[in-house]
Amino acid sequence: MPRDSPQLIDGLTALLRDHGVVGEVRDLRQLSGGASRETWSLDLATAEGSRPLIVQRLRAGTSGGGPGMLGEAALIEAAGALGVPVAQVVAVDAGAATGAPCMVMDRLAGETIARKLLRDDTWAHARTVLVAQAGRALAAIHTIDAGAAPSLRFADQLEEMRDLLFGFDQPLPAFELGVRWLERHRPATPRTTVVHGDFRLGNLIVDEDGLRGVLDWELAHLGDPIEDLGWYCVRAWRFGSRLPAGGMGTREELIKAYESAGGPTVDPEVLRWWELLGTLKWGLICVLQAQVHLGGAARSVELAAIGRRVCENEWDVLALLPGGDLPHAEDGLVEPSQQLYGRPSARELVEAVREWVERDVRDATEGRVAFHARVAVNALAMVERELALAPGHTAAHEERLRTLGCLDDAQLAARIRSGALDDRAEEVRLLVAGSVRAKLEVANPRWLEPDR
Repeated sequence: MPRDSPQLIDGLTALLRDHGVVGEVRDLRQLSGGASRETWSLDLATAEGSRPLIVQRLRAGTSGGGPGMLGEAALIEAAGALGVPVAQVVAVDAGAATGAPCMVMDRLAGETIARKLLRDDTWAHARTVLVAQAGRALAAIHTIDAGAAPSLRFADQLEEMRDLLFGFDQPLPAFELGVRWLERHRPATPRTTVVHGDFRLGNLIVDEDGLRGVLDWELAHLGDPIEDLGWYCVRAWRFGSRLPAGGMGTREELIKAYESAGGPTVDPEVLRWWELLGTLKWGLICVLQAQVHLGGAARSVELAAIGRRVCENEWDVLALLPGGDLPHAEDGLVEPSQQLYGRPSARELVEAVREWVERDVRDATEGRVAFHARVAVNALAMVERELALAPGHTAAHEERLRTLGCLDDAQLAARIRSGALDDRAEEVRLLVAGSVRAKLEVANPRWLEPDR
């Protein structure tokens, strides 16, 4: 049991009692949580029987951002009143009872793990109805009275992502091209509404009949409602499916359901703009997560590996930009010479370690250890491929930079940002795609398979 569990039990018992819910807190367990909050489950033994509950509490030393716990609870209640499937809020605390702002909700039955929802037979029917249900839920969310949570702020997503990108020391030419295009083609925003901010698989509870609950309102803000639809279509949330709307349907099906439920008319090109921005956003979040590891704040093989996922989003940003198909794999990749060091080569040594982790660690463990073992296997496979492919990749990348008159990626990123290469936009897109493709051949070759 975590160290602060006895104090948390006492605080929760008092908080629930203050909200007219009397019972004994049992089986308090900490679940996985995000960067800013903890998630706990418990069973409350009452005179009527056992009531399953979920607790979300702000982590010590974090501000949480967004509407705050009190504002989030108000949004959930407002959404529920409009017919959005949500968990009932049982109690909310500014921090006096439990030591930090927290919210207690009913624990809904269902699944949130996207890979199971997209593949397991249990959810076969749910997959046929979830896109329509998601469209209806979003249409309702976008009618929530902003006054329900006065702490909501307007967030200019493009401005925030541009500032984030420009603040990185790491040059990312593909994202520079994305920002440059987004700035020059920003659509009008005829309507400002409550925006959920993170509506995607993983934040939806699904049972055999479909959508059971919309979770995680901590990123809610005021903005263009089409932002939520674009985010739902970002490729990262499809988990290998080729269907763009959450991995379960088409963009057209999502738009139809949304408009039929009273949502504003959706221009497919505007949806594409928001999908591109969402893809860029997730890529920048991956950079940030890797920096947490690299900076030493939290050393983690998972965060380290996430840094190599940035190229997936670079590729998708380039694919969403107007233009022709992106280039295929190059020829002429060579294995580095092993004459000096002998056999086994560095690649073969890494291969041996990967096989050991895969065989003797991953399959012999469970829970977080097994998960991190899978991440480690993937990371070692990346190193294998990089050792094999780096010489050819490096030579080809340097040639692309020379073609654009640049010495390195930092100079290329600066020239894109300044607009100096605007008149060569398609040429630059294809050349940058060649370099991003090389990253993917190392990080995740399967991402290069067509998804649309």
